[in-house]
Amino acid sequence: MTAGMKRLARLTHGTLGQLSGASAIAVAALLVASPAAAQSTDSNTAPKAEAAAESGFDIVVTARKREESIIDAPVAISAFGGETLKSLNARNLEDVGKYVPNLTISRYGVGNTAQAAIFIRAIGLQDHLITTDPGVGVYLDGVYLGRQLGSNLSLQNIERIEVLRGPQGTLYGRNTLGGAVNIITRKPGTDESIEVDAQVGSRGRINGSFYADTRISPTLAVSLNGSYQSRDGVGDAVNIASPSARIGEQNDFSGRAAAYWTPTDNFSILSSVDFVRARDGQSPYRVDIYDPVAAGFTAATQVRPDDSGTDVPGLESTSLDLFGASITAELKLSEEITTKLITSYRQTKYTGGLSDTDNISRQSVFPETGDAEQVSAELQLNGEFDAFNFVSGLYYYYENGSNESRPAFFFGGNSDYRIQQRTNSYAVYANGSYNITDRLSIGAGVRYSNDDKRATARFSSFAGPVTRSARYDEVTAQGNITYKLDDNNSVYGTIQLGYQPGSFTPRPFGGPSSFNASPETTATNYEIGYKGRITPNWVVLLSAFTTTYDDRGLPYSFINANGFNTVIIAADARARGIEAETTVTFGGFKLKGSLGYLDSTITRVNSLPPAFFPTGGTPVAGAPTALSPDFTGAVTAAYTYDLPSGSITAQADYSYRGQQFGQPVARTSEIINPRSLVGFNIKYENEARDLAFSVYGSNIFNKVYDQGRLDQGGFVGVVVSNDRSEFGVRLTKKFRQR
Repeated sequence: MTAGMKRLARLTHGTLGQLSGASAIAVAALLVASPAAAQSTDSNTAPKAEAAAESGFDIVVTARKREESIIDAPVAISAFGGETLKSLNARNLEDVGKYVPNLTISRYGVGNTAQAAIFIRAIGLQDHLITTDPGVGVYLDGVYLGRQLGSNLSLQNIERIEVLRGPQGTLYGRNTLGGAVNIITRKPGTDESIEVDAQVGSRGRINGSFYADTRISPTLAVSLNGSYQSRDGVGDAVNIASPSARIGEQNDFSGRAAAYWTPTDNFSILSSVDFVRARDGQSPYRVDIYDPVAAGFTAATQVRPDDSGTDVPGLESTSLDLFGASITAELKLSEEITTKLITSYRQTKYTGGLSDTDNISRQSVFPETGDAEQVSAELQLNGEFDAFNFVSGLYYYYENGSNESRPAFFFGGNSDYRIQQRTNSYAVYANGSYNITDRLSIGAGVRYSNDDKRATARFSSFAGPVTRSARYDEVTAQGNITYKLDDNNSVYGTIQLGYQPGSFTPRPFGGPSSFNASPETTATNYEIGYKGRITPNWVVLLSAFTTTYDDRGLPYSFINANGFNTVIIAADARARGIEAETTVTFGGFKLKGSLGYLDSTITRVNSLPPAFFPTGGTPVAGAPTALSPDFTGAVTAAYTYDLPSGSITAQADYSYRGQQFGQPVARTSEIINPRSLVGFNIKYENEARDLAFSVYGSNIFNKVYDQGRLDQGGFVGVVVSNDRSEFGVRLTKKFRQR
């Protein structure tokens, strides 16, 4: 605890110097930012809220675990409502990653499309094994989702999605070094109706969903949501007799039931259960052979790029089964003080696998199964007074999970493994803000976290099981200041500390001595920003930041005689950049977009793990961090034409992600080239806003791009995109209760 407090004290020295350079960058960004982006959200509670959402200005968010305008929250945040997600043809969390500055979401999880490797400002995690923790936290109605496999949720029954950028260690705790993603579903009783949505399109697309919301009594409301998504594959497992699925195929069921009980004005209980059942094809995957002399690539197999060359039955298909339940009880103790209890249980089970040489020889084959159970509880005590408000709480999290690969092959040898881990986490936190004047407010917060991990590894290169334990604790804190230039414009500055416990070696094929725990990672972020309406029809959100990371855990994969190794390298790193979002409206036109610039690099490698003998180089000072494009951008242009019976809105959208590296090394074989995606949506909506018909196109030029690259000593495994060109129609009908 004392180390964390000392680190916070050191931050105050030299802060103005840090921010002065950032302010110059922010001003430059404001001058060059074209009318191209801002957040919007949707509300079904009142026409006033709908109008505010359309303006992209007075958006209500919960970034600080309490409702406030996006303009008042001293944090870089993007928000999307349900209707906005529909217009962008966003079906899952991966699609959202195309429209937020300095956010990248890729799939690198053992061929299973349900994995979401989320990177914000260069912080994230490619891997999915139980011993590794994500660098960006994903929350569903306030409940933390501990595993990346399963976090690429389908976006049904969504009120809004908030993407918080930068360390969120004070309010959200561990594993939010890069930021947090809040998914908020619609609360029962806010939109009493039945909504049916149907979609058909090219590539065999068939989607269907329904949402029903009704009141059983004046104090009890319930809602029910169900969804089915299906699409044909893009390739075949050509060497498997009677394959169970095509490569890239999608067959997903999901559902959610919720009840909201308000027996008195001061007490409420929100309970929910949800499930996902996915039976999909393996992610498109290929293997390149890199020739360093010719500085080029040749195909490792003779099969078509989207086909699979393996002959191992089962690798062509993947599965995911999720179940979750949560209860949130809120009690108003007085006009100023409220207490809230959030409890949850979640379970994840999956199958997947890859043939890393993608051929019939079974040289390198890793089928995999995994499971995880988690229980969490958070007790909050919150207050809101005239000039002062606070959020405080106690938090507990327990997880138990495992991953197993069997039977696995590695160039003629056995490569089986099983790895298990149990985690207990505790935290206590408090965060408050005070309005010094009507224009000036300050805020501060502190959190103490304690994490206890115990893992057991059984690897084919071990004589027997090996068990390791590790304990971590840290104090994180934040401070901010906000000044309102006027009622519509404000500037802010913030200092944030982040924390992530260390990880055990994910794949220690180097032997028992290589199965160790890495040190904890801490982050220090300085940020300034501007939020406001420059003119009545021009809204701008700007942020500039610089972040340093101590002992950042960098997963690095390589091969040796025993198998496919993944180790954790401790290194210092830094990231700095700018983010601009703006929206401009004039007449029936609306232009929205985002622009992000990111400069991220390793500044020092602190330690290499034992038995570390990779081929082809290692991370060094000056090397780039993984999956961190230098430029990210998106533009959406829409025009609405009013009709006597409704309106027609035509929208086109564009998304760009710049060059990045698959691993934290500057190797040609790891380069992921830039990509651009284009889509459109033309929607008719009737005057009552209870019937909508859309014609859509996503990735209309069929851009096929790399999502991840991993050099294994000349063999480069490449996870390929699965969001291919698609055209179709969508019908939404709402039946309102009278």
